[in-house]
Amino acid sequence: MIEMRKGVSYMDFKIGVGKSDFADLRNSGNYYVDKTEIIHELVHDTDNKVTLFTRPRRFGKTLIMSMMENFFNIKKNSREIFESLDITEHHEFCDKWMNQYPVLFVSFKDIEALTFEGAYKMLKTRAADLCKELEYLMEDSAVNAADAEIFRRLMYKTADEDEIKNFLKTIMRMMYSVYGREVILLIDEYDVPLAKANEKDTEEKNFYPAMLDVIRGIMGTALKDNEYLKFAVITGCLRLAKESIFTGTNNFASYSVLDEDFSGYFGFSDDEVAELLSVAGCQDQFDIIKEWYDGYGFGNHFVYCPWDVMNHMSALKKKKNARPKNYWKNTSHNGLLLTFVKRTDFKVKNKFETLMNGGTIVQTISDELTYDTLHSSEDNLWSVLLMTGYLTKADADEEGETVSLKIPNREIASIFEDTVVAYFKSTIDNSTQKSMMEAFWNRDEEAAGRAISDLLWKTISYNDYHEDYYHAFLAGAFVGLGYEVESNKEKGLGRPDILLKDDDHRRVIIIEAKKSAHESHMNADCDEAVDQIITRKYAMGLYGYEQILCYGVAFFQKQAKVKGMSIPPAFADV
Repeated sequence: MIEMRKGVSYMDFKIGVGKSDFADLRNSGNYYVDKTEIIHELVHDTDNKVTLFTRPRRFGKTLIMSMMENFFNIKKNSREIFESLDITEHHEFCDKWMNQYPVLFVSFKDIEALTFEGAYKMLKTRAADLCKELEYLMEDSAVNAADAEIFRRLMYKTADEDEIKNFLKTIMRMMYSVYGREVILLIDEYDVPLAKANEKDTEEKNFYPAMLDVIRGIMGTALKDNEYLKFAVITGCLRLAKESIFTGTNNFASYSVLDEDFSGYFGFSDDEVAELLSVAGCQDQFDIIKEWYDGYGFGNHFVYCPWDVMNHMSALKKKKNARPKNYWKNTSHNGLLLTFVKRTDFKVKNKFETLMNGGTIVQTISDELTYDTLHSSEDNLWSVLLMTGYLTKADADEEGETVSLKIPNREIASIFEDTVVAYFKSTIDNSTQKSMMEAFWNRDEEAAGRAISDLLWKTISYNDYHEDYYHAFLAGAFVGLGYEVESNKEKGLGRPDILLKDDDHRRVIIIEAKKSAHESHMNADCDEAVDQIITRKYAMGLYGYEQILCYGVAFFQKQAKVKGMSIPPAFADV
């Protein structure tokens, strides 16, 4: 269900791009996709002491955590902002749980720096900021004096390492003293400090182990045998079970993109997007939004990325025919993809090519990983691409460790094109390109065809070998050698695929490319291409050039055949 704030007309609805504060979103009349039922399912239908939800970035984790904080927090009166939402249908549940418990909500999403020292300082700052928000605890007479003193050191950033490792439990003990009730603990993006430490660990070898020790200490004291804990909800990108962060935690449950439970709460469904578009009067945009932003298989649901949908809805509100953009690539680092393809011991080029042509690959997947071993095996890296949203399950109902993977949508495919294809192109030895160019100028058709085929085998071909792909591939090979290339520019009675000029030597190459249906057709397709250049007078207007070479290039998958002829310069005047 999609819910509006009371009194807001459909004509005046607001799109709150990037808003993750639930109360602010509701009070400002922003459009809200109702995910409140997760509270009832989490508390009423399970008996989890600690629940971990792992999802890619930008799938609404923080907004859901903020929504939970507003629902449970004993210091707030949240009746109005939850009015008419799904959770309020559970009357007895709301009476028992809404604004009835102390809540400690902390996010680790900004804990990153170039060194461990810098990241540790940021962690101390996060603890200090939390204490400033809860400063009233220190003044309450029910709080133990020793705890109040530790709290003061945390707030003024003079606490020692042991006190930092215990800071969540210390605050929870103080909250329990004040309210006489166990504390609900919400930790958002718990694994960001470890992810960032792992990225920088190549420069500082002890960064990751040192940060792991601190995070393990914080999580361990807060979650294991903590008598002040009612229950905890944690979010992140990966489950780090092998790091022993959660070892020994009672009633621990983890839900990843592979699990059916809670799979519909993170991301938008078809119905939710359709209703959103209906309210906005943009129903005709459904197929486009689905092509670009849908396709993430979470459990037994396929969902849209909320961040992308809301960004595009904001664009549509300003401009009715706004074209879809890649919003996702600006929120995540693509270094993981590059790290993967740079591994010479992993033979992954053909797999990436299959994925980029809309196919699927079958891999062994694990949702229990460690940041320091992500790159230790090919299976681990495919698992991370799945958990972080670069890939998804091809079949939502598929179960088990062996999973069929695919690229979820047009947006992520464009990231693969920009990152993976560009990398393979950059690693090609340009001596092959030079050999191809020399063969064209020397009218060595066999050598030119062989060089083009070699280039095709060394790079990644995508778009299912469409003719436009081959045009762009050839043009890119020539541009990479520094030539000025005209592509599909009007000449004579048509538009040649490629026209390449070498003004220093007063010579020109005209190329018409064809995609052959079968390998046996390549010879005839080359002849047809050359004939097209002649009959449509593509050389018309090329005055002053002493050598005009025209070539037909036929492609069949990764094979190329070249046939050509020289046109007398006088032909340019016809």
